[in-house]
Amino acid sequence: MIDSLRTLQSPAKAAKTMLIKLLASIALLIATLGWHAERASPLTLHAASNNESESTDTARDGKNDFDFDLGVWHTHIKRVLDPFSAPSNSMELNGTVTVRKIWDGRAQLEEIEADGPKGHWEGLTLFLYNPQSHQWSMNFINSKIAALNAPLIGAFKDGRGELFSQDTFHDKFILVQGVWSDIAPDSHRYAESYSNDGGKTWAPAFVGDLTREKQPAPAGPSSTPLSTAAEQTGNTQNGQPNDGHEFDFDFGTWKTHSSRLLHPLTGSTTWVDMDGVSIVKKVWDGRANLAEYKADGPAGHVELLALRWFNPNTHEWNIDFATPSVGTLGIPGVGQFKNGRADLYDYELINGRSVLVRFSMWKITSDAAQSEQAFSEDGGKTWEVNWINKYTRETEK
Repeated sequence: MIDSLRTLQSPAKAAKTMLIKLLASIALLIATLGWHAERASPLTLHAASNNESESTDTARDGKNDFDFDLGVWHTHIKRVLDPFSAPSNSMELNGTVTVRKIWDGRAQLEEIEADGPKGHWEGLTLFLYNPQSHQWSMNFINSKIAALNAPLIGAFKDGRGELFSQDTFHDKFILVQGVWSDIAPDSHRYAESYSNDGGKTWAPAFVGDLTREKQPAPAGPSSTPLSTAAEQTGNTQNGQPNDGHEFDFDFGTWKTHSSRLLHPLTGSTTWVDMDGVSIVKKVWDGRANLAEYKADGPAGHVELLALRWFNPNTHEWNIDFATPSVGTLGIPGVGQFKNGRADLYDYELINGRSVLVRFSMWKITSDAAQSEQAFSEDGGKTWEVNWINKYTRETEK
């Protein structure tokens, strides 16, 4: 980034200019990740402290720890209905798990489908690696509930992965432990346990035994084919509930021109431009889609991964973001399409203040679209737009 800010000036002016532009670049990166302030802080801390960088870089690099999981698997699942009761009833399911790399290999997507006594069940898991902490996060969505659970976060040691989180069970606080073990070329086990005593004891809640069915799936954003031309027209009708096809118009590859307000909520009117590409593909049989964004500008290179999924119970869409440097998702924005425009909202901490965030997107023509991000400090009475993306579809050659 520093090299990209060098200019041919006198030494004194050049040094002053470099310092000003470097501070502006750092501010831009913070603004770029403004959807999730907690994801920006590792970037800024890493840039500000060489000592911290040296200490964390000596840790084991675990970016390939989940490679054993790539491929198509048969799974046998045993789920304990009440882990804290003895004895407790359980139910068993059988199904298929498909895992592939996405986002240029920096993440993995797991799609699960299984059948049991209560019918058909499906799940989606996004695995993200944090190169700063050398930890993985597991972000899970259940098709029947379609809400993003709190991620399990942890690392591998001696061939065994242990990830932890918190949740509620029967309205009471519990700890959750997920363990990947017994890892062999064609089999492994994933088990979850719950604790209601602060981790002193753990009660088994879920066990999945997996055996390989096929060779590893090829790496790539998705092996699911893109929608047909009919699907891409969109199915939203005025006054009708969203049906889960509202983002179909967005599938494909788009040239992207971005404009960012350098210092949101400060009265600043300084904007910077970036140019890049966005690639959007559907996953999970169309219940969700992944958008990969890359852009370059005066402040350097920016990349984002957006996961968007539909909740069939509420007819609402959710959107959440990740960056290459921090392997976790943040707070999802939630909302609906109305008259062809999506508005998704959430509250987040921006520069230490709780701010209402709105992400909006709409189709202009079959080959053009636009999205915006805006902040509000007064509960939505007034908005300041701080990020504008204009998309032009790239045609196949």
